[in-house]
Amino acid sequence: MSNAMITLEILRYNPERDEKPAFGRFEIPYDANWSLLDALSYIKDEVDSSLAYRWSCRMAVCGSCGMVVNGTPKLGCETFLRDFYPGTVKIEPLANFPIERDLIVDSEDFMQKLESVKPYIIDAMADTGKPKEIRHTHRQTPAQLMKYKQFSQCINCMLCYSACPQFGLNPLFTGPAVLALGHRYNLDSRDDGADQRTEVIQDKNGVWSCTFIGYCSEVCPKSVDPAAAIQQQKASGAQDWAFSFLMPRGSDQ
Repeated sequence: MSNAMITLEILRYNPERDEKPAFGRFEIPYDANWSLLDALSYIKDEVDSSLAYRWSCRMAVCGSCGMVVNGTPKLGCETFLRDFYPGTVKIEPLANFPIERDLIVDSEDFMQKLESVKPYIIDAMADTGKPKEIRHTHRQTPAQLMKYKQFSQCINCMLCYSACPQFGLNPLFTGPAVLALGHRYNLDSRDDGADQRTEVIQDKNGVWSCTFIGYCSEVCPKSVDPAAAIQQQKASGAQDWAFSFLMPRGSDQ
């Protein structure tokens, strides 16, 4: 490690003590190999043990260390000090979420929305009492897998929610990651649950609240492209709506 230093401005907030969030300034040793997560660990271990932030895998898999870095939502574990040196690094918690403490946000609303789209395989044959060997097969062709594979890469880091201006304006918006995950299961050949997800996905606070700015896809660390998933669900919903007029339910034709 050289004698070079770098400055981090970190938003601090302790609800038991502070009336509102404020930035704390830390000047720490600069190491080109350090990620922001490494820098935060140094501050916590060597400078201020009260600093609060989330982390787990350090490999961009768990999605825990989402934060806003110089105005852009990023994962702390895959963002490096060398990308900002010799400038100042400004670190804030994810936008559009209540702050619990420092860089930690309350994700309860996100988790409830995630549950609402039933993010799991729904097998319509599972409760019929029929033997497994005559239920729907769970085998898939490579082509069937590729239909949803991209949308299955989401790690629930919530960066897309921090980037989404519509979610900032309308907290009831189901949001990019959840809608993309619902779409992922609707595209899965093993799943029979699309009708059960329709009420959430096609709701006014579902895909139709999206104004297709696309920033959610820009910040996604796994290239899930939630904006594309939402637009595909819009197209599917519009098609179903049109078919409902051409072939009304209960029609014999």
